[in-house]
Amino acid sequence: MEEVDRSESSDCAGYLTGRALIAMPGIEDPRFERAVVLICAHTRDLAMGLTLNRPLDGLTVPNLMEKLGVESHITLPEDLVLLGGPVETERGFVLHTDDYVSASASTKVMDGVALTATREVLEAIASHNERPRRSLMALGYSGWGPGQLEREIRDNVWLTCDPDEALLFGHDYEHKWSAALAKIGVSAERLSSQAGRA
Repeated sequence: MEEVDRSESSDCAGYLTGRALIAMPGIEDPRFERAVVLICAHTRDLAMGLTLNRPLDGLTVPNLMEKLGVESHITLPEDLVLLGGPVETERGFVLHTDDYVSASASTKVMDGVALTATREVLEAIASHNERPRRSLMALGYSGWGPGQLEREIRDNVWLTCDPDEALLFGHDYEHKWSAALAKIGVSAERLSSQAGRA
């Protein structure tokens, strides 16, 4: 059987769209301490992701919709808006199930999940019939330049896992980091204590 070159699809050299990054203890950037970041786009030239466990205190989806002048036709849940990352923190993104998709504005992130950054998705969320089954709203994003994310993974700054809906859309933000580690069989307590002795 012919051997297949997997260098383009491996975690270190390939593209990680649809995977979750899990910050290792001791990460040098405090903005990413215990962060779980979904990679929404990854090419040779860039990587872009949304942090899944950084809620913005006091800013809820209904508050943000009201500030943006989006009229709601339903009672919106009091979900917190997330800080998606340190880049362009005034820019909004909605990660959502793909039962809602805008042909012109949505980007597939993984099977069943898309990303949209237009007012159209906000109007869908506020409607009876068009809203996605699950969604999260984030301000800002995390970004990497050419080869930067690959280097960070090689340098053990991040672990990766395949996220499920609970990791993506669940509201237990405090435990998402340990839940992500558990998905790959790693104990958060053990990892933290080993990093402390290094």
